[in-house]
Amino acid sequence: MATKQRFWMGTPIGPRDDFGVRISDTFYDGKTNMGPWAIMAPSSWRVYGVGQTGLGLAQKYSKQPDGRWLKTEG
Repeated sequence: MATKQRFWMGTPIGPRDDFGVRISDTFYDGKTNMGPWAIMAPSSWRVYGVGQTGLGLAQKYSKQPDGRWLKTEG
């Protein structure tokens, strides 16, 4: 059975995450260790993220050649 691809449908992803770190080809939409959710570059995720992806925790997105963001984890 083929898995349905899911793409980011939220607000447009800017050049920087919620902590001011540059986003290039991957970002996390996830819960932070401070409570609220954030858009995070991988380096911000390592510092502020809850450590794992999944329902209610976080999702990882990877930029595709057509510019869309494909959900690759969570």
